[in-house]
Amino acid sequence: MDGRWPGWSADAGLVVLTFLPALLSQPYVDTSGAAWASLTVYEAVGVVILLLRRRLPATAFVVGFAALLVALVGSAGAGAKLSPLVFLPLAVLLYNLGNHTASWRRTVMALLGVIVLGVAGLWLNRMTTDSGDFQGGLDVLAALAPMPLAWAMGFAARTRQELLAAAERRAADARRAQALEAAQATQRERTRIAGEMHDVVAHSLTLLVVHAETLRARGGELPDWARTQVDGLAAAGRQSSGELRDLLRMLRDPADAAPLQPVPDLGELDALLDSHRAAGGTVELTTAGTLESVPGPVQLAAYRVVQEALVNARRHAPGALVRVRVDDAAGELRCEVVNSRAARRGTAGAGVGLGLVRMEERVGALDGELIAGPTKDGGFRVVATMPLDRADV
Repeated sequence: MDGRWPGWSADAGLVVLTFLPALLSQPYVDTSGAAWASLTVYEAVGVVILLLRRRLPATAFVVGFAALLVALVGSAGAGAKLSPLVFLPLAVLLYNLGNHTASWRRTVMALLGVIVLGVAGLWLNRMTTDSGDFQGGLDVLAALAPMPLAWAMGFAARTRQELLAAAERRAADARRAQALEAAQATQRERTRIAGEMHDVVAHSLTLLVVHAETLRARGGELPDWARTQVDGLAAAGRQSSGELRDLLRMLRDPADAAPLQPVPDLGELDALLDSHRAAGGTVELTTAGTLESVPGPVQLAAYRVVQEALVNARRHAPGALVRVRVDDAAGELRCEVVNSRAARRGTAGAGVGLGLVRMEERVGALDGELIAGPTKDGGFRVVATMPLDRADV
């Protein structure tokens, strides 16, 4: 039993409450064998009909009325009387008819069928019973008079259920419309941001690459250290341009999320460190474990952590030695970047102050942990720990 209403327990309770009163009251009305036989057969048929009432409401009502009519006419013909409580199942079937029959055509046909059966039963009762005590009269009329109220109650209950269902549908439609409007507003804002980034960032980045390439073309006029710096600047500009194109494309259309540029991973750490060295930095790399087997999302997050940490070191601790260690053990990847005290004064106002925030967001999205803070010797330390079982992220 699943506990939903109506269920088998509800049906069992309804059967007891509907048919038991007639059995209990029958000894006070008539104890003859004919009366008990008619009542027993009627209630046996009535139980089956009552259990099938929801599946065939109109048919159950007509058959239930016919069974009651046969029991009343048959017992009256044998000179026996049934308890007035035998009309209780008819009230339940009428309520069920109003509650489960949405078709007015079926309801009218069921009522017409009952009227025809009632007239035929009254005629048979008159033909088979001589005594006026066993011919249907005011007692039967009094029992049938309240029956339309049962149908009205069932109809009212069904109408209320339909109103509630309609209200729930309207609420669901409103929620869907609100969600759609929010999604559309979000997409409009994403498109606006993408346009602003294209007009400002992409334009400036393109100029930077153009100027760097111009300097490279005149490399013979530059000192050796300057040529190295210009090469690194041009390479960084081209990489940033490609990543920015991917970002703008995904902002405009989130469904088009496949990057055009290869997604960086731990295999490109050497190239990343080379670019740091080309910019005048000093860096040492230590790796342990099988980094190639690390899931792609974890590799990307670790690469971005190292990248951001190196950028921060160049900004705030230029000339400092940076030590990078990446290893996987005990089911997690640990990435540590530590720089020593700055060799010279850092660039004032460099960056926008969101590097650590973004690193924490990346690591947190993989259920990892990021620890960042100054060291005792005046340097800075960043440690990211991420589980390796998040390949589905």
